[in-house]
Order: sequence, then structure tokens, then C-alpha cells
Amino acid sequence: MFRLRRYRVVLVCAFMITVLLYHVSKNSQWDHSREIWRGNMGPDAQARPDPRPPPPPASDQGHKEHDAYGTEKTQDQQHGPPPPSPSVPDAEPNIRIPQLKDTDDERGDYGLPTEPATLPEMKPGTRHNEYSGQNNDGGVQVPPDAIPLAIHWEKPFEWFPVPEESLIPLPTGKPKPIPSVQFSFAEESPAAREKRQQRLAKIKAEAQHAWAGYKKYAWTHDELTPVTKRAKDPFCGWAATLVDSLDTLWIMGMRDEFDDAVAAVKEIDFTTTPYREDIPVFETTIRYLGGLLGAYDVTGNDPQYRVLLDKAVELAEILMGVFDTPNRMPILYYHWKPAFTEKPKRASTSAGVAELGSLSMEFTRLAQLTGQNKYYDAVARITDAFEDLQNRQNRERGTAIPGIFPEHLDASGCNRTAPPPSSLENSSEAARAQANNDDLQRAPAGYEAQSAEGFILDADVRDNTGNHRGPQKRADGPPDSAQTPLNAKGLPANWDCAPQGLIGSGWGGTYSMGGNQDSTYEYFPKQYLLLGGLEPKYRTMHEKTVEAVDRHLLFRPMAEGDPDILFSAKAYTSDGTLDKMVYEYEVTHLTCFLGGMFGLGGKIFDRPKDVEIGKKLADGCVWAYEIMPAGVMPEFSHVLPCKTRDGCHYDQEAWYTALDPLAERREADMAEYYTQLAEWKERVEELKREHALQKQADERARQDDSQRQAAAETVRTSVPTESEDSPGALKEKIKRFQDSFDLDSDGTSGPNQQPISNELVLPPAPVKPSTHQEYVGQRIKNEHIPPGFVTLNDKRYILRPEAIESVWYMYRITGDPSWQEKGWRMFEAIITATKTEAGHSAIRDVTTDDPGNDRAMEDSMESFWLAETLKYFYLLFETPDVISLDEWVLNTEAHPFRRPT
Repeated sequence: MFRLRRYRVVLVCAFMITVLLYHVSKNSQWDHSREIWRGNMGPDAQARPDPRPPPPPASDQGHKEHDAYGTEKTQDQQHGPPPPSPSVPDAEPNIRIPQLKDTDDERGDYGLPTEPATLPEMKPGTRHNEYSGQNNDGGVQVPPDAIPLAIHWEKPFEWFPVPEESLIPLPTGKPKPIPSVQFSFAEESPAAREKRQQRLAKIKAEAQHAWAGYKKYAWTHDELTPVTKRAKDPFCGWAATLVDSLDTLWIMGMRDEFDDAVAAVKEIDFTTTPYREDIPVFETTIRYLGGLLGAYDVTGNDPQYRVLLDKAVELAEILMGVFDTPNRMPILYYHWKPAFTEKPKRASTSAGVAELGSLSMEFTRLAQLTGQNKYYDAVARITDAFEDLQNRQNRERGTAIPGIFPEHLDASGCNRTAPPPSSLENSSEAARAQANNDDLQRAPAGYEAQSAEGFILDADVRDNTGNHRGPQKRADGPPDSAQTPLNAKGLPANWDCAPQGLIGSGWGGTYSMGGNQDSTYEYFPKQYLLLGGLEPKYRTMHEKTVEAVDRHLLFRPMAEGDPDILFSAKAYTSDGTLDKMVYEYEVTHLTCFLGGMFGLGGKIFDRPKDVEIGKKLADGCVWAYEIMPAGVMPEFSHVLPCKTRDGCHYDQEAWYTALDPLAERREADMAEYYTQLAEWKERVEELKREHALQKQADERARQDDSQRQAAAETVRTSVPTESEDSPGALKEKIKRFQDSFDLDSDGTSGPNQQPISNELVLPPAPVKPSTHQEYVGQRIKNEHIPPGFVTLNDKRYILRPEAIESVWYMYRITGDPSWQEKGWRMFEAIITATKTEAGHSAIRDVTTDDPGNDRAMEDSMESFWLAETLKYFYLLFETPDVISLDEWVLNTEAHPFRRPT
């Protein structure tokens, strides 16, 4: 009996332990999934092991699935209504909008609980992992390491929606006739074909080399660092190089690599990133959205690659949130986390022109492929705002150079200097007056300023119990705070202001065709082509731009050999008018796109003069390549301009004067030097005479000393010995003798007879300054300045495509084979300078003969190297029917979109 009872006890204990283990295992999250979450998110994510899969082997046509970043949300954590399903044509039934799933997908649940834990109430913008302990209601305590760190974008409540009936629709109808862009090429000779194909193969080999390095060392990351063979993620970590290179792989016939990349695209999660708190909208649009659409177009919209369009729609749905502002101008750096997206926002008060105006092609093409007018509406409103600004004179706070925009614009649409409209409800006159007097950067009551692009709720807003209120989801839509006065639209009571169009930021302004402005102007003729000529405003805006550039910015540099080339300057005005305009005669790599823009617009709008200007602009960049020791153009420099564009001849004296802005001062310093030198010489002669006289006096003194010493010696020998006289009498006799000759006890001269040094000490001679010629010669030697250049501000080459882009346009437009020769010289110089074991790297100094050693490299291979630079080189030697300019139009990242027929 004892043994049976003991056995029962064991059974009961075993049963209890089993039940306990069951409950513990059900409610625990200590499996491998937590290591995935905790090991790859947070500020030091790049230093931790990467969960992304390695690149597929060359023989594997598939692609290993990635670990997904997803998290469950309880009902009280959701911000705004869930995203509606997109309304797309019947032909496009599979397009989906990304949203955070309540259940995990087929890739597994990563060990997360099926029932959400009770979470503490959180401040807006606070990540779950920042909290531990009980919530305000005494709920279940949640350990901070039990909550995944990933935060996902969620479709937010829309504060400023555009009604369906108010959407600007895509232009419809038959495309208008547009003149042919490409030259009518004749059949090439066998020798020319062989030469072209050899060059084509070498360019493809370099592309394969760069792609192989990316695939081996940076697969699914944004960029490769080709010297250290690592990866970096400046563009949210969504595999920028991979997406950006898709259509390049297709065009070059690298179909296996293309299929590997498409398989990887399926796994990109655009709803989250551990690398950035914001999404750079411009770069994301041209590289990712443009890359996906361009790749889908080059496949012929093949259903096999439908995922490319689906992923483009996913990304676009996230980016559409940037247009949710009162004037529908976009936020250019989008804080994607729900804590920020749920807040009302305004566009920036200092928006770059290029970032603001270079979204049109990508969203237009997406609208054409999906039939969704909302995508076109978003960018058409930006174009309308630019058209209004282009037509306004400077007295209306428009533009000082008609046709060109100031570099930075206030896109907020909010004029705080004028009384706001009377749209506030249930507010006192005092509150209205307060709203009228708010400063532009002052946040609404209960908010704290985040940036010029929006506000976030103040963390100190609390209810009458002292508890933090946080954003409260109202039943009818937008989040709210009980302590914040609201108007009829649910916005903060002092949100309203007088509307205004685009205006320059500040007073005065900067005007150029370079960085911060370039691609907005590039898109005018290209958007005209993409819309089949059905929207005439793009032609009008382009023609105003090129006429203004021709009249106010183009200049001819003074160069050896008097080449007939052009560049575009940068202009500054302090008062917003042309009256006080000053110019900076810059040569920048970014501005080299201008030759292609002038050539393309000149062909489609029948402006032959513009085509000729385009040739000179493209030749200017070729000259800037070939004049450098490395054969590669620097990023940014200044040159000496000719007084006029006609009859310009090289003048070395004028160039030297430009190299030495202190030439006149240097001449005055030289004159002063000669005056000081004459005075110094005169003083030296005087000192020499004095020294000679002193030497004579010293010589006489030495002779007198010799005589005195001889007499003293005679006296000593004549003094009686101590035995002949008393000691006292002897000492007294010697003392009287010394005093009579002024001698010391040792028989030498006294202190007043110290010998004088024979050395002549002269004052330092005046230092001779450099002459104008010497200074200039030293500058040229030390800084490696080629003739015609004045400063080399940035000697780097960062693999940019703009110069070869214009060379390609000129070849396709004119059919002149000399452009191929120019491009080939550029290609060979670039590869020599940039090639590494793993790819190609930006270099620091194009003025040296050996810029390609490891110490001189920047260790950077941006995604546009494969997306643009190598693509343009390849197309320069590909047959003209491949990406014909009569059938395709390329965005600013060289992604080809099919033109309507």
C-alpha cells in the first residue's frame, strides 16, 4: 500500500508539472523569433547579424525567402481606418495595398502569441519596447523584451482628402503627332559593327563585375562599399541597387540575374525600415518606384513579372501619405511611423525645387498602368503650382528670372502674415486673434514643433487626473486630444491660415540648373512625351525655361584652343530682382544633363537652335573630362567665362588674373618690398662703416693693453723680494702701481676695458613676396589646375551619369559617330580610375595621374552606377532600336517608360 500511495503521489506531481509546462510554453516568447527581432532592429542594427538571406547561387533560379518584419497591433493601437482596397481596372485585379496583418502569413508566426498581450498606454511616437511595468489601468505587466521592436507603417486617417469627383484625371484621347527624336541610322558596315560589339561586350563585362560584387557582399542591401566589401543602407534598406538595376539587367540580356532580383523584390517590406526614421521621398520615387515601373515596362508588362507592378503599388500607397496636406504639396521627408503619420501636416517652408517637382513621371506612369487617377492628381497639382509660380513676377513673390524657379521654395501654402479665413467654429474672438498672430513655425496648442513639415502631439498634454492622454481615436475619424481646441474639421483651432501659392524661401534667391533644381526642368519635356502631347502646359513651361536659361545663365568658358562649348552658371539676387544679380561661373557634373534636355526638347518641339545649344553643352562636359589628368570630370569647379559667347579667344594673362584675385595687391606688396630693401641696404652700409670704426678702436685698445701689460711685467720683475722689505710695505707698493695703470690684481685691464666682439650683426632682410607670375605658377603646380579653370572645389568623381547621358542623347539625335568616340574615351578613363576587386568606387581626386589606388577611393558605389551610368554607356553602343527615343522616355534615374502610341 505504501508503494502504491507513493506511486500516486508521483503521478499527481507529474501531471501538475505537465500542466504547468504547457501553460508556460503557451504564454512564452522565448523562442528563436525573439532573437530575430532583437538582433536586427534598433539604432545599432547594422552592427548586428543581418537576417537577410545570402544571394542565390548562380545555378538557382529561385530566391530564398527573407525574414519578414511584422508586428501585431491591438485595436486601441491602430491609427485611423484600415486602408481601402484599391479601385483598379478589371485587367489589374491583383494589385494590393500593404497593411499590417493581424495574423502571420505563410512564412510562419515566429513564435509570437496568437492573442495580443495587454500593453501599457503609450505616448505618441513611443516604441513598445520603451515601456515596461503596468499600464494606467493596472493591466498585465509586459516585459520590454517580450514585444517585437519592428514598427510598421499603417495607412493613416486622411486629413485633407480630395473627393473622387475633384481628382484631376489623366488626359485622354489619341496622342498628338510628335516629331521623331532619333536620327534615321543607315546600315552599318561589318567593320563598324565588329568594333561596336567589342566595346559593347566590354561595357557589359563591367556591369557584370559590379553586379557580382553587389550580389556577393551586399545582396538585398542598398549599396555595396566596393573597397571594404561591405554593405550600407542609406535609402531605408530596401535593396536600392537591386531595384534600381532591374531594367539594366534586362536591357543587357542578363536574364538569370534579372530573375534572381525579381524573386528578391517579392520579399521587400516597404512598411518598415530599421535604418531611417524618415523616407526620402524624391530618392525613393526615382530609384524604387521608377525602378519597378521601368522594369515592368521593359518586360512588355509580362504577367510573369506582375509582382513588379504590385510592389510599385504597395510603395505608392505608402508615398501617397506625403500629399495629405492642406494644399496637397508633398512632405519630402516622410516620417513613416504611425505615431507621426496620424498627425496633420504641412509641406516644408524650404523645399528643394528638384525634390518637389521630380515626382511627376513616376506617378503618371503608375496611373497609366493602373487606371487610378489619384496618382496623376497628386503630381498634376504640383505642376499647376509650378506653372502659377512661373507666371508670377518678382513683385508678386514669384521668380526673378521668368521661367526659372528659386532654388528653395516655401511649399507650406500658409501665409501667416495675412489674417486667416473665418473657418473656426465654437471659438472666441480672443482665440481667433491669437490664431491670426501665430508665427509660421509656432505649433498649434497642445503640440510641439517637430519640423517645417509637420507637428507631433506634445508629450505633456495630460487630463485632469495628471495622466497622459495621448492621441484618442475618435469614432468619426481623426485622432484627437481632449485638451486641444478643435475647429469644425477636427484640426487644432489655430491651424487655419491664409492660403498662398509657391513662393521663394526668404528674400532674393538662387537660380541654376544644377543640384536642388535640375530634374524638375528635365521632366517638363519628358512628361509631355509620356502624356502623348495631350497636356500642353508642359511644352509651354519647357520653352519658358530654356529661353530663360539661354538668356540669363549660359556662358562660354575661356579655354585653350577656343572650343565652342557652353556651361550654365549659377545666379544670386539679394533683392529678388535682376538688378542686383551676381553670377558664379560653375562647372558641375550634375548640370551636364542639360545637353540632353535641350536636345530632346529641341527635337520634339521643333526648335533647331535648342539642339545646337544641346551639342555645345554636351561638348562642354566632354571637354571637362578630357582636360583632367585622370580623364574624368570633377564634381564641382569654376572656370573663367568669356565676355561674350561669340569671338572668344584664350587669353593667358586674363586667366592668370582670374587665378590670382589679389594680383594688384601683390604688385603693391612688391613695390613696398623694393622700398624696404633699399632702406635695408642703406642701413647695412651704415652698420658696416660703424663696425669698421669700432674695429679700429678695438685694435688701438689692444695695442694699449699690450703696452700696459709689458710695463706691468717690468714692474713685477723690479719689485724687491719679500725678504728685502716688510710684507705690508710690499703690498702697498704693488697696489700703487696697479692703480697707476688701472690694472686688476692679475695684471690685466680693468672692467672698463672689456673687449668688443668682431662679429657684425645685421638686421634681417625684408622677405620677398611672390610675384603675380610666381603665385599663379605655384597654384597651378600644387592644385593641378588645367588651363581655363579657376578653382577645383570638389575633385571627386562619384560615378555620376549626367555627362554620358547627354552624349548618348546627342548620338541618338544626330547620328554623329564622333559621340561614340567621345563616350568610349570617357568610359576607358572611368574604368581605369574606379575599378576595384569587388566593383567600382567613387574617387577623391581626378587631378592626379593615379586616382585609382585604394587610399584615393571613397569606397562608395551608388545605385545609379548600374542604373544609369553603365546603362547609358551600353546604350551608346547598342543598336538604336533598343530603347528608341521614339518609343521610350527615361526618368531622371534612366528608367525607361513606354510612350503611348
